[in-house]
Amino acid sequence: MKLHEYQSKFRFAEYGIPIPKGQTATTASQAFTIAEEIGGPVVVKAQVLAGGRGKAGGVKLAHTPEEAKKHARVILGMDIKGLIVKKILIDPAVEIEAEIYLGITIDRAARRSVMIASSAGGIAIEEVAAKTPEKIVRAHIDPCLGLPNYQARNIACEIGLSRTLWKQFIHITSALYRCYEESNASLTEINPLVVTNGNQLLALDGKMTLDDNALFRHPRLAEMRDTDEEAPAETLARQADLSYVKLDGEIGCMVNGAGLAMATMDMTKLFGGSPANFLDIGGGAKSDKVAAALRIILADPNVKAVLFNIFGGITRCDEVAHGILSALGEVPTDVPMVARLVGTNEEKGRAILAQSNMITAITLAEAAQKAVEAAHGVSVK
Repeated sequence: MKLHEYQSKFRFAEYGIPIPKGQTATTASQAFTIAEEIGGPVVVKAQVLAGGRGKAGGVKLAHTPEEAKKHARVILGMDIKGLIVKKILIDPAVEIEAEIYLGITIDRAARRSVMIASSAGGIAIEEVAAKTPEKIVRAHIDPCLGLPNYQARNIACEIGLSRTLWKQFIHITSALYRCYEESNASLTEINPLVVTNGNQLLALDGKMTLDDNALFRHPRLAEMRDTDEEAPAETLARQADLSYVKLDGEIGCMVNGAGLAMATMDMTKLFGGSPANFLDIGGGAKSDKVAAALRIILADPNVKAVLFNIFGGITRCDEVAHGILSALGEVPTDVPMVARLVGTNEEKGRAILAQSNMITAITLAEAAQKAVEAAHGVSVK
């Protein structure tokens, strides 16, 4: 789950990280009022979960409240990478002496978190890594020790930060790590962390990505999810407790178990098809969950065939079959469907599906081949 810039920065502020004293607005009139309260030049920033806002015209400097109102009218409703701007952040403008990148993420190869810093702030860290990798400093964090002061000082020294700012930098890095840990985040990023003309460090922009699997620990953070910024199918899948990822293929896949789902997608590719999604209904799925999953698959206009690959261990094959028929009763479709049901109550499951003239298969290879042929318009029995 990603947080908007304003949500990330407000979260940073809870840990004592200095941020501009800005406010959000959803109308041009609110933008005018906020700019008037700030009483100086402001920056009007689009709040969407996408990069490149500045290049798209979603970040504007305003010297007066009237100018802020004018910019707000233009930015609100703007389409940035397919996302519509519904909220803006009005921040006081800051005179910048230098920009720093500072972030924490997971290094899966090292099996621990890593703090990344660079003197080349204000641009994407991927661009820095590609063009000037020598400007990137990495420091792995021992989960038992946390981030000691000496490690933060080493980072400050390596990025060439003035010694007069080290105390502030140590405070900010320590606070950022606590925010990262206590939020169960997979990314916390300040880009840029600026040095103002008053020789102060200020988090001018912020980004956070939270682990969906840990959101039950953080109900307040979970409420911050912006469902307008995600695909409707992903919202429905999450509400139904389904693991779903949309892909670009033509064969919808419904499988129970992540490993089996990956194998099903691979087998589909092997026979010349392309999966339209990853969808794991999990163990013990009942008919209502199966029906929800099928509705999500059929909502994708690219789907030309559906492949069910169910191993009946905890999940009963007859329950899956009832779910399929239940969904088809609610969402009639002429999309061909291939089902491979193996395991608990497989005979009952096959018998139920046979009554609806659904294509069945015994092996995964057979099921994948039939699904690909059906998607390509070949008559399959």
